[in-house]
Amino acid sequence: MVAHTMKTAPEVRLGKLTRREFRYRMQSGELKACILPTAAMEQHLEHMAMEHDWRSATEIAVRVAEMLRPEVLVAEGLMAGISEHHMTHPGTLSLSPGVFLATLSDLIASITRAGFNHVLVLNGHGGNTAPCRAVWDQFQRLHQVNLHFLPYWEVLTEHDARELLTFGHQLPTDLPGHAQEFETSIALAAFPENVRQDMWTDQPDQSPSKATARQGRIFLERITERVAGYLREMMNGTRHAGVPPYFP
Repeated sequence: MVAHTMKTAPEVRLGKLTRREFRYRMQSGELKACILPTAAMEQHLEHMAMEHDWRSATEIAVRVAEMLRPEVLVAEGLMAGISEHHMTHPGTLSLSPGVFLATLSDLIASITRAGFNHVLVLNGHGGNTAPCRAVWDQFQRLHQVNLHFLPYWEVLTEHDARELLTFGHQLPTDLPGHAQEFETSIALAAFPENVRQDMWTDQPDQSPSKATARQGRIFLERITERVAGYLREMMNGTRHAGVPPYFP
């Protein structure tokens, strides 16, 4: 009797590969792009676990890499972010902007030295956005690759928000909000153990109680497809960041 071995799909998490496995995949030309999640570990009102930003950014990054398998890997990114504005709530972890940006730059350098020419920093925390955008042209000069920064909610439109969210005081332009209907729906769909539904009535903001897993599944599907499309364009050369010129 001949034993049949089941082929497994190529791994999408860089950290799960051995150095030999990574080396072979990179040298073969199979690997084209790397996603580096950035996020935060901070309070998410009374009802949601503090890891939400990190968990959601990583969840989306992995889904995108699975859609584009075997060309894309997800690197281990930055779990903590710039969260000084949440430090009145004990348990929040925060990095100073300088430390965050220096660490992010070192991680990007590690990825490019490994052989990647297309790097997408997929952000899951609003507090990281302005500091990153303020220095991004400098990062592009420094690293000399097709380097993009994308908060994952920016692939959504006002139409998506009006279709899927129940609005009280919240407007579509408020996405992603903070631990409100949008983020809570994603948690209910992808990691419901992080949502304490018995706490919804124990806080002034009642918008999380409007969230449903169905909303979250649709949001995740749309975000994944659109981020995957963004990354495909990076890999095929139709979306190139360009490297800002050096001044003579």
